[in-house]
Order: sequence, then C-alpha cells, then structure tokens
Amino acid sequence: MGAGRPFVWEKSYPAGVRWDAPIATSTIPELLDRAVAQFGDRAALEYRDRRISYRELAASADRAAAAFLRLGTNAPVALYLPNTPYHPVSFFGAMRAGKCAVQLSPLDAKRELAHKLSDSGARTIVTTNLFGLAAKALEHAAAGHVDRVIVGDDAAWGAAASATDPIPDHKCVLAFERLMADSPPPSAWPAVSPNDFALLQFTGATTGVPKAAMLTHGNLTAAVSSYLAWVGGQRQPDAAPERVVMVLPLFHIYGLTSVLLRHLASGNELLLRSRFDVEAVLHDIEVKRATAFFGVPTMWIALLDHPDLGSRDLGSLRRCACGGAPLPVAVAERCQRVLGRPLTNGWGMTETAPAATSSPLDGRSKPGSIGLPLPGIVVEVVALDDPQRVLAPGEVGELRVKGANVMRGYWNQPAETAAAFADGGYLSGDIGYMDEDGFFFIVDRKKDMIISGGFNVYPQVIENAIHEHPDVEEALVIGVADTYRGEAAKAFVKLRRGAPPLTLEALRAFLANKLGRHEMPAALEMRDALPRTSVGKLSKKELIAEERRKQAGGLTAAPEGAGRSTLVTTSGSH
Repeated sequence: MGAGRPFVWEKSYPAGVRWDAPIATSTIPELLDRAVAQFGDRAALEYRDRRISYRELAASADRAAAAFLRLGTNAPVALYLPNTPYHPVSFFGAMRAGKCAVQLSPLDAKRELAHKLSDSGARTIVTTNLFGLAAKALEHAAAGHVDRVIVGDDAAWGAAASATDPIPDHKCVLAFERLMADSPPPSAWPAVSPNDFALLQFTGATTGVPKAAMLTHGNLTAAVSSYLAWVGGQRQPDAAPERVVMVLPLFHIYGLTSVLLRHLASGNELLLRSRFDVEAVLHDIEVKRATAFFGVPTMWIALLDHPDLGSRDLGSLRRCACGGAPLPVAVAERCQRVLGRPLTNGWGMTETAPAATSSPLDGRSKPGSIGLPLPGIVVEVVALDDPQRVLAPGEVGELRVKGANVMRGYWNQPAETAAAFADGGYLSGDIGYMDEDGFFFIVDRKKDMIISGGFNVYPQVIENAIHEHPDVEEALVIGVADTYRGEAAKAFVKLRRGAPPLTLEALRAFLANKLGRHEMPAALEMRDALPRTSVGKLSKKELIAEERRKQAGGLTAAPEGAGRSTLVTTSGSH
C-alpha cells in the first residue's frame, strides 16, 4: 500500500501524527486482555450509576464465553440487544469462545430479523427482557429460525426506567445468569487468530436485501489501531481517562468500533445509555462531567436546538464528534458558534469497520470535508466508468478504500463481493473528490445521483444548501420522475418549531445563489418528521418507495413513521 508515497494528505496531518504509524492487528480477546492489564480496576462502563471495572467486564465476558462453549455449537451467535452491559459482555464472550457474532437491531422488522438469522446461520439469540425483545426472539424460535434464546435479566444492572418483561417460560429459553453460573471456564480457551471471522455486520440495505460484511478480528483491531494512531497513541495507565457518552447503538459498527472498542483500548470510561435523550446527555455532561460525545447529525441537531442550551454548564466537554451520516456544514458551524468547539466528523462504512477518514482533531479542517485518510488507510478517487483508473486531485469519482481494516467480502454473496472490489480496494459507492491538500469531499452516493437533463445532480449538495435556510431543521432530497428532464430533485423538509410555512418559490429564491439551475428542487414537500434508520440517521428509502407507489398510481399517503405531509408544491418551469 505504500506505492505512490508520500500521499498528498500527509502534508496536512497534525503535528506528531504519521500516516505510516504501525497498524497492529490482533484479536478482540487480546485487545480486552491488554486493557485489563493496564486499567484493571478503572471503570470501563457506567450504567444506571453502576460502575463496572475493566476487570469485572472481562470476568463477566469469560463466564459468557464458557456458557457459549457449553452450548456446543460452532454456529454464529446472534446479539439482539440494546445498549446494556449485556452487549459488551456477550460480544467479548463470543470472541473469547471463538464464535462469530451477528448483530441484530432491536428495531428490525420481523421479516428482516428472519432473513438475517437464516442468512447468517445463527441458531442462538442473546437478548434481554427489555422493550419486548425476549418475546420477539421467542417468536423466531417458535418459527424454527433458532434453537435457543438466552435472556439476560435487566434487573441485574439495577433499577430500570423502563419496566422489564417476565422471562418467558419456554423449553428453548435459557436464563443468562444461570447459564453463566453453571458453566465453568475450560482449561484453555479456543485458539483465535486475527484472520478468524469475528463479526457478521449487516449493512443498512437502503436498497434490496441486507447483506452481511464479513469482518475479522484483524479488521476490527486494525481499525482501532488507526484511530489510536490518529489521536496520538494508546493512553498511559496514569493518564486521566475520558468519560464518553455512549448513546450510539452498539449494534451499529460506528458505536461498536469507533466508540466502544477504541475507547476501551484507551482506558476510558463509557457512560452507557440505552436511548438517546437530549436532557440525559446534558445531565451526563453537566453532572457526570462527560468529556466526549459521539453522535449522528440528528442527535447534534437536537442538542443544539435545546432551548436551555445556553444556560447549561458544558465546560467538561472537550470532544464533539459526528459520524454515521453526512454532516451538514450548517450544523458544524452552529456547533462551533454555540459550543465554541469544533464538531469533528469522519467517514467510513460497515465494510471498513468503519475506519476511513477523519477531520483533524486540532480543528484544522475545511467546510464540508470528511477529513483526511486515517493512518495506514489509503483512500483514492477512481473513475466511475473504470474503477481501476485513479483520478487526479479535483476530479470527481468514486472513493475506493484500502487497508487492513477492509472486510473480506459479503457473506454468501460472491458476486456482490467481486463487484465491490477493484485493484484490491473496496468501492464505497460514495462519489467525491480530493483537493490539493489531501482533504476529501463527498458530493453524494453513487446510487442516489440524479441525472437531470443530462446533468449529474447530487442530492447531498442540495441538502447542504437547504440546511443553510434559518427555518430548516432537517432536509432530504431524492430524484423523482420528470417528463421533461427525465429526473428532477424533490426536497422533503422539516421546519424548526414555530417557523412560518415555506413555499417552493421561496426556497428556490433562497437557493438561487447557492445552486445551479439544473440542481434546483422541482418539488417541495413539508413533513412533521422525516424517516430514520434504526441508528437515528435520516433515511431516504421510505421516501423513494412512496414516490414509486405514487408514480404507479398506488398509495399517496406518507409512509408510516415518516411524519404528516403538510404541503406539496411543484414547479412547472423547466
């Protein structure tokens, strides 16, 4: 990967950070063992005011590993868990037992869960008696999708704000605590190597059926190594730990690797929270003195819009970070203006575990940039019509990623795997460019690109421009059929509370000096809320499906969960 060095971006690296820093690949059990050796009695997790040390976390994970080994199956273990300590205990336990874990979202629909279980081959689900999850898991056992359901009693971690469910009395249900107590550790743990598969992480499936990225122990630990090299190396045992608000879902790769694994490797304390709540985040910063908050853009928008934000004590907060979805420039600027701290952002994907780029932590970045490639990772821009051809700075193409963090391929999808790689690099599907200083910019997703009147139109560019309107809280843009241009842009907008109505004509007038004529929205629809994925980022697939139904003469109502439609306007001018 060193061919062509020095890379353009190296000249923009912060002082003391090197792209060619050693990127260590090991195993997840080794990562936890090193953390315990260095930070044993330090708090690793805080959950409902209970602090769990590194040593306690590892001991619980070992008991879980022994329980998994007792079940006597080599099939993957499915984790159907919200943010509770059962997640890291089960994840590290599965890794210690040499099992491959499969992440399931508590918000997955029944059909999607059935597909993920069938596709992965998992025959065991680990869940908890919160939010009706145990009962839903039991439905899949009754349908023959799994053989057993392991249920952890949430009451083991203290009184919950949400009522717990009774643990189902069924022959295939096993109580997690009882199973761990009855499973003595083996004389030796199974051998695990960096090349072994650790995780089947399903993609968000904005189109089509979800597919699982095959991530090895080496992929995950390489991603952690890149993050550590970017922030200046592993924290020393006597250094003051960070306190990190851990509200991003652990079933998502961003929360799992970029937050949980990276910060446990550094000896930090994670304030583990099952749900995102603005007031709770502010309490963690004010009272618990959290030093870092990682969120998706919608979380930052909600925080910045809190009416009492200006009167709250946020002095402990040192690191504001955003990922998981494109960060509108206007939101980053508001964070700097309101909080007096840069909102750093990065870019990556499930297939890269998810390390790829990050904006410099010293605040030196460029508006709209996703930052610089992380140490040990090569990002290139390749031609849309020839992914073998690398483009020069300033040219727009598809971003391709190479590194020890890149997945092996898609589970049970050899054709999809072959199509996803070119010249040893993963083709991200994101369209963008690199400037002369090595900063990368994304203009849109390849599949979201609109071809309007022969011009390439990128919805994300339009969304960023719309976000500059002072009355706009959130915006999504998709391509819709247009009899004259073939396709045209349609904007879906949620306004800030109390804002006056916004018409298409007024929006187009606002955008007149920000977009070209071919980029102007041809239609505008106001919504009380915009659809979101299970991790809280805005989702276009529901809007695209709705527009297709409309075009086919089907339903015209807003999709469930997408919010009430209050105004629809279109432009007849071409």
